[in-house]
Amino acid sequence: MKVEAVVNKSFHDWFLQFKGLNIEIFFKDVTDKDITDVLSAKEKSIEQFLTLLSPIAEKYLEDMAQTANKLTVQNFGKTIHLYTPIYISNYCVNNCIYCGFNLNSKIKRKKLTLEEVAEEAKFIGSTGLRHILVLTGESREETPLPYIKDCIKILKKKFTSISIEIYALKGREYEELIKIGVDGLTIYQEVYDKHIYDQVHLSGPKKDYLFRLEAPERALSKGMRCANIGALLGLNDWRKEVFMLGIHAKYLQDNFTDAEISISIPRIRKNASRFEPVCDVTDINVAQIVVALRIFLPRVGITLSTRESPEFRENLIPLGITRISAGSTTVVGGHTIYEGGGKSPEQFEILDERGVNEIKVMLESKGYQPVLKDWVSL
Repeated sequence: MKVEAVVNKSFHDWFLQFKGLNIEIFFKDVTDKDITDVLSAKEKSIEQFLTLLSPIAEKYLEDMAQTANKLTVQNFGKTIHLYTPIYISNYCVNNCIYCGFNLNSKIKRKKLTLEEVAEEAKFIGSTGLRHILVLTGESREETPLPYIKDCIKILKKKFTSISIEIYALKGREYEELIKIGVDGLTIYQEVYDKHIYDQVHLSGPKKDYLFRLEAPERALSKGMRCANIGALLGLNDWRKEVFMLGIHAKYLQDNFTDAEISISIPRIRKNASRFEPVCDVTDINVAQIVVALRIFLPRVGITLSTRESPEFRENLIPLGITRISAGSTTVVGGHTIYEGGGKSPEQFEILDERGVNEIKVMLESKGYQPVLKDWVSL
């Protein structure tokens, strides 16, 4: 596999060279020796990353796990960063067939008032967490940028690190948010295969594949400190999607060397859309994904959400996880307003419902230091 160097190219322009790659044919030629050679190599090539995603590599999962654990401890120590999401709105104008918030879902819509945002912030802050992820459905009309900025100003009083997971923005809009205290962007491409992307995004602004794909570049070029990207596992062959996700993260690391780049690997879970995964992704598959990403990108952060069960999350931590959510809810106002029943719909089903203290105790029992705050802007 001949890979062109990045020379003043966007990620989209650079990754077009992989468009014709037939990974099934590539995997047929992978041998046991190829796997052992990758594990002994000091630096891993893109071709070697794909080798670690091959079916035959699953036989070497234990060896890969040991390598991944060593690399994680070398680069991150035995620390796990904790954060929690705050959903401020579930209004959405997109018709994404896999999402519980899509415009055709017959769910109760809610947007927090600024007073309600302050109440949510007060509750979350009382847990000790100082990192927060702000989420909305994708509706510029219901959640315009000025509203989001007002929410950020309130949250900035309680939290040292604020990330956003909202609709894709223009560069100048990211710059506006950075100026008032946003330091992280989370945005998932969902699926890198453009044909499938078109099939699952039927209408709305999110249907613009390229505008979403290049959002991390726009934000990082304006000074965003962190970018977290991801693929929604279950929409396409996971090996193809994780390969593209991995080289996307490599591109961002190579081109924005001062930024922290991280990856999320969510699996589709039950939600109001009742969408069933197109491709099965097993627990063993997820474990292979985590160790392959860690071996290929030793410095990349890897986030594991509460979509996974408590036991599975705990088992994956030594394999390369660096960041997990705690005390999570995907309900708008779920920390305070709907506590005790009558709550609004969730975006997806949460399997790990443990609070911050429970997660801290679990991590400490396994010899890890839970990090609730590691960043203060000057």
